[in-house]
Amino acid sequence: MTGSDAERIEALEVRVAYQEQAIEDLNTVITDQWKVIEALQRKLARLEEELAEAELSARAGGAVERPPPHY
Repeated sequence: MTGSDAERIEALEVRVAYQEQAIEDLNTVITDQWKVIEALQRKLARLEEELAEAELSARAGGAVERPPPHY
């Protein structure tokens, strides 16, 4: 193996190492974003349920809302 071959191999090894680190970093970011997306999906589902309940209550004439305790 000549000097230039060894340099080429070393350059490829360095490149692969950087690519592996980039892939690992991207995976971490994607995992974190997926956690945020799942939390937002749960929150949206809860808000949709609350809205549906409020609409049902409003259509049924609903109970008169009491004033807040500070009145």
